[in-house]
Amino acid sequence: MLPITEQQLRSSFVNASQRERKELTLPDLNSLPWDDLDYLGWRDQKKPNLGYVVADVDGTLVGVLLRKAEGSTRTRPQCSWCEDVHLPNDVLYFFAKKAGAAGRKGDTLGTLVCAEFECSANVRRPMPAPYLGFDVEAARVQRIQTLQTHVANFLRRVCEDS
Repeated sequence: MLPITEQQLRSSFVNASQRERKELTLPDLNSLPWDDLDYLGWRDQKKPNLGYVVADVDGTLVGVLLRKAEGSTRTRPQCSWCEDVHLPNDVLYFFAKKAGAAGRKGDTLGTLVCAEFECSANVRRPMPAPYLGFDVEAARVQRIQTLQTHVANFLRRVCEDS
């Protein structure tokens, strides 16, 4: 992911009000490992039920405000984005208000995501070869591409008009 500025970040949100954009708590943009991020995701320190995801979708920076769903799951869920089966972290159900008229009607879209949006690190983590001759590097590249596709598809669906 390419580095982005605070202004680009705040203006990218498609499902947030002006007030929500202004009040969101930003991460330290100067200390982020941009080369190792497929999307920028973080939880709001002041409002722990809020999360934010920003990614490049078809050449446009798209940001989405997410809300953590109440309750918990009975079993350990798998992240829908990184699909990591050896998760070192928790997975939570988040939902996003859709953009535009659909969102104003109350339409939402939900997904299971790593609790602190660690997906980029998860797909880059070295994995054991399941069999002799397995191309671990090709599998890592494929996992990165799959993550990017899942995130972009989710963001596109938030932007769709229902």
